[in-house]
Amino acid sequence: MKTIEQIEEIRKKIRQELDIRVNSKSSTREKHILVCQGTGCTSSKSPEIIETFRKILKEEKIENVRVIRTGCFGLCAKGPIVIIRPEDTFYAMVKPSDCEEIIHTHIIEGKEVTRLLCKDVDGTMVKKLDELNFYKKQKRIALKNCGVIDPEDIDEYIAFDGYKALEKVLTQMSPGEVIDVVSKSGLRGRGGAGFPTGKKWLFTKQAEGEQKYVVCNADEGDPGAFMDRSILEGDPHCVLEAMMIAGYAIGANKGYIYVRAEYPIAVHRLSVAINQAKEYGLLGTNILGTDFSFDIEIRLGAGAFVCGEETALLESIEGRRGQPRVKPPYPANKGLWGCPTLINNVETYANITKIILNGAEWFAGIGTEKSKGTKVFALGGNVVNIGLVEVPMGTTLREIVYDIGGGIPNGREFKAAQTGGPSGGCIPKEHLDTPIDYESLSEIGSMMGSGGLIVMDDTKCMVNIARFYLDFTVSESCGKCTPCRIGTKRMLEILERLCEGKAGEEDIYKLERLANSIKKSAICGLGQTAPNPVLSTLKYFRDEYRQHVLYYECRAKECKALAKIEIDPEKCKGCGMCKKVCPVGAISGEIKMPHKIDQEKCIKCGSCKQKCPFKAIG
Repeated sequence: MKTIEQIEEIRKKIRQELDIRVNSKSSTREKHILVCQGTGCTSSKSPEIIETFRKILKEEKIENVRVIRTGCFGLCAKGPIVIIRPEDTFYAMVKPSDCEEIIHTHIIEGKEVTRLLCKDVDGTMVKKLDELNFYKKQKRIALKNCGVIDPEDIDEYIAFDGYKALEKVLTQMSPGEVIDVVSKSGLRGRGGAGFPTGKKWLFTKQAEGEQKYVVCNADEGDPGAFMDRSILEGDPHCVLEAMMIAGYAIGANKGYIYVRAEYPIAVHRLSVAINQAKEYGLLGTNILGTDFSFDIEIRLGAGAFVCGEETALLESIEGRRGQPRVKPPYPANKGLWGCPTLINNVETYANITKIILNGAEWFAGIGTEKSKGTKVFALGGNVVNIGLVEVPMGTTLREIVYDIGGGIPNGREFKAAQTGGPSGGCIPKEHLDTPIDYESLSEIGSMMGSGGLIVMDDTKCMVNIARFYLDFTVSESCGKCTPCRIGTKRMLEILERLCEGKAGEEDIYKLERLANSIKKSAICGLGQTAPNPVLSTLKYFRDEYRQHVLYYECRAKECKALAKIEIDPEKCKGCGMCKKVCPVGAISGEIKMPHKIDQEKCIKCGSCKQKCPFKAIG
């Protein structure tokens, strides 16, 4: 068990050694090769890159060079990423076969490997991480240590002020003072609803009960979302420390982290972090020599989307089927095993230690009047720089998509952005300058959600997008309440008819009425927000719904039953390739003359489009 003095000694000693991670002007001769080992880069052989680097360094007997695995750097589109400190050289899309060249050219000869330097969206070669447009408008708070420290080394976390907030809380602050700081910071729950975190902590503290619990909701289920997973993979100790601070504040001595079993790297690193914290006496009994005791256990979820709803999550932890409870009573009064329970998600906890160390005013000074701090987004879809971004609240959608995301690839136009996953809405291009905060998104029919941000270009059919999200919701519904179990199924059936050209105009009105009814009557947040993708697309893209019904056409040509495949006579060279591959003989035309497609015969298989060498078919 470590004392406060011993922890401080570790912090000073290790921080001096790791100064080169954050100080490019460091005078040390030692070099650190940082390699991302988040899920994305791991799937692209980053563990093999790490082992190859270490093998070469050992064979060449090169000293003063350390190879460090880290969490996600954020720019997933350029992974695997390798950064060499202290010079801060940024290498992108590195392969195991590149390791030898990096060692010999960069480490031994002191020259950059130009071909591996990262290219920015404008084509310029960028040498350093902070020179990339992707990072210039970001402000990392929750992601501060991701890509900087080895997530499986507690000493590195301690070196970067790890467990300093816990020490401050246990030795200098009362539980009420901790809650007061969190309240004054303006931090709101990052899981989607945006409920004030300080209020939730206060309600749980005031609830009657000898036994209380702290729960971390790491059941991140939105399609395309990977914010919480990346924090757990890159900085697991920050969540453990925050849960302990929360336990001290509300009077709890036990915590549970509910995480998906399909996040093996996150689960492994959490397990390592818990064991290390216990070994140092930072988790368990009489932490840091005080009277405060706290323990944390991991509970694995099977991947049910509904278990992201807090009461369904509690049911699952207790060993029952994950179904939402009727509220009230709320978990703050009656949660796990009937005891007062505090539930926050990963990103919410990831902000706590920084707020305690830097003060409520510091955090409240970032963001907007009602939405304080930063928000982490998983930026995906039709955007150049796919990855993880953290921006101050109030940053506009245009800044995220174009300045950080690099715009839409292949010369296409922006059509919409989906925020909030299956519970959110689609934002059209006329709202590109909308500030990203809780109130602004709500006003235009969307929501913050946990942080998924899917960008769509003009090749996407919004009716089909609504169908996709409803299909997901129907498959993930727990079936407990009739509005969600049956109502969403009926909505999906209407959307399927629309996409197949079998719907009438009255179906659009039925769809809208049904959506509004479900929104008002479902038991939990999943059912209540399930109609949002439909309602937002009806609001902003109603003409596409009408086009499906009145003209039996899909403008984006995504709905195969309605898509017209046509040959552009100006581009067609009459090569006959399309005619040869058409399985139903729907294409006619003479060699070296423009061909035509008989729409009545065409089965829209797309074979002709794939084979056309002149891209004349669309």
